[in-house]
Amino acid sequence: MKNLFSLFAKNQSLIYKVFLFIISTLLIIYLLPKGGQFKYNFQKGKPWQYENLYAPFNFTIKKNEDTIKKEREEIKANAIPYFEYNGEVEAGVLEQFNTMLEARYIDSLYKTPKQAVAKLAGNLIAEVYKNGLTDEIHTYDDNRLIYLKKGNEIEERNYSQLFKKENLNKKVRELVQKNNFEDVQVLLYNILNEVFESNVKLNSKLTEASIEAEIKTLNPNRGIIEKGGRIIAKGEVVEGDKFQILESLRAEFQSQIWSKNNYLWLLVGYSMLVSLVFLMLFLFLKNYRPYIYNNNTKVTFIFFNIFLMVFLTTLVLKVHSDYVYVVPICILPLILKAFFDPRVGLFVHVLTILLLGFIVPNSFEYMFLQFIAGIVTILTVSELYKRANLFISVGQITLIYILGYFAFFVIQEGNIQTLEWENFGYFILCGLATLFAHPLIYFYEKIFGLVSDVSLLELSDTNSKLLKELSNKAPGTFHHSLNVANLAEASANEIGANSMLVRVGALYHDIGKMLNPTMFTENQANSINSHNELDPKESAQIIIEHVIKGIEIARKNNLPDRIIDFIRTHHGTSLVYYFYKKEREQQGSANKEDFIYPGPIPFSKETAILMMADSVEAASKSLKDPSSSIIDEFVEKIINNQMAQGQFLNANITFKEIEMIKKVLKKKLNNIYHLRVEYPE
Repeated sequence: MKNLFSLFAKNQSLIYKVFLFIISTLLIIYLLPKGGQFKYNFQKGKPWQYENLYAPFNFTIKKNEDTIKKEREEIKANAIPYFEYNGEVEAGVLEQFNTMLEARYIDSLYKTPKQAVAKLAGNLIAEVYKNGLTDEIHTYDDNRLIYLKKGNEIEERNYSQLFKKENLNKKVRELVQKNNFEDVQVLLYNILNEVFESNVKLNSKLTEASIEAEIKTLNPNRGIIEKGGRIIAKGEVVEGDKFQILESLRAEFQSQIWSKNNYLWLLVGYSMLVSLVFLMLFLFLKNYRPYIYNNNTKVTFIFFNIFLMVFLTTLVLKVHSDYVYVVPICILPLILKAFFDPRVGLFVHVLTILLLGFIVPNSFEYMFLQFIAGIVTILTVSELYKRANLFISVGQITLIYILGYFAFFVIQEGNIQTLEWENFGYFILCGLATLFAHPLIYFYEKIFGLVSDVSLLELSDTNSKLLKELSNKAPGTFHHSLNVANLAEASANEIGANSMLVRVGALYHDIGKMLNPTMFTENQANSINSHNELDPKESAQIIIEHVIKGIEIARKNNLPDRIIDFIRTHHGTSLVYYFYKKEREQQGSANKEDFIYPGPIPFSKETAILMMADSVEAASKSLKDPSSSIIDEFVEKIINNQMAQGQFLNANITFKEIEMIKKVLKKKLNNIYHLRVEYPE
């Protein structure tokens, strides 16, 4: 049991990775569509690349979406509307008219008798309400058939048979002229206009129900293909009916062939493919990015982002497949590049697109566009802390999407007449969503403890609390750190390393000297050296401890691990040679272990650059009357000595890059110590 526990403790990092591998695979499989994959890949407008295809079974030809949509529109356009008839309104209108006529009719003003006016109005009201009066405005033609619902009975009418209140003036004028009652025309119109009330209204609910019922009866099929019938010949262009028949065969294949009996085999196939994708990711990290592979937090971060992209795409596809390009997939390589490097960003992006190929429709078109957009993201996004760069890159990504989609559409359709321009809006929305990268990076930094260029820019501010404290307590060390930062940044730019990271690392690499600043020569204001009163071994320990104390101060101030790495490695496992030599002179011998920094040695280009720049800058203070040749020889000696000690064995830095760094350091030191003209006093 004890051995088992010991084995578990020893391999807990590997066990965690296996667990992460299994969980990620299961989650991705859960999100993948649970249907078989049609074994033929085809695209509209392209030749059929396989042998002649014959129907493996009987199946129906499905109507395409456009045809079904058109038929639905025709049903809606030709649907017979239902109108509700209220028979109780007529009696109330007639009674109200007689009451108002009695009040307004004056015998001395009109020749037409009141009884004649009442009779005429009664006939008019009866005629109007026979088929119904409506005050609603509709776009129906006069000959449009309508259903008039009177209680439980339905009567057919033409829309023109309904009386429109807007025609009242014309109707009154015709009646009074026919009966020579012109003197009461205004009176009759005014009263009728006031008392007329609509008794026919459109029954929207019943009309919509009838339309829905008719739509449900639509046949989604338009024919049958018999088993053995030839569907398409080799080299034939996939378009029109051929394309729709192939789509129907694919749909039938997925619904008919794949059942519960072979569902297990489907899961086995998915498991193998998804596992291969994640296995490739692990192998890539192990062989080419061991610093990521050995950090479980960083590995978890990468897997989380892959799952997030697959989950968001699946979620959007459930709403509507047209919205698939709204998902900002390019945010994945952008974020990974911000935290790691472009190669990691592109590799993970490619693997994620391969997984999404199982989910999205028109997978070839989708994958092609996303591959190109991902490459553009990697090539264009640089110095993310500069806000303008992100906007420019997002604009370029959106343009690539639009151009790529337009090209595919032209290839498939052969024209632009049917181009749906609103689809370009999805790409613009995708670009806007990609701008969410900045707040997402901040969120990831807090959750996973990572550091991006944006955070590095904040840390490089010399007015920050920690650097202010360093400048106050150890001004000489602070000045030394600024000089080292300038040298290291220039060197990093020369070989293509992360210049922002190495600059920030240089600013903080000696913060451990704050606790005992006068023990370091750059902070001694006078010629008194505190080490003269100490044993060489004690002096060496004080010097060595500034690394350990620097790590403690960094952790207390929540500096990222990537910055702490510079503090740990800037002296590597080098020897405090001055005090080691002094000990040997005084005692005759010395234990080397007492005078060696604890390490580790640098394990990246950036940490190696800092070691070189720090050693050269610190030692350059001892140069007397430096000349160009002296400086060149001096730089060569220090860096060659570090190489001889094996300080750069773990850093992925080449001899060529070291030579380039030497040239930069020589040039910079020559500029610093250039000879001045002596001016007369």
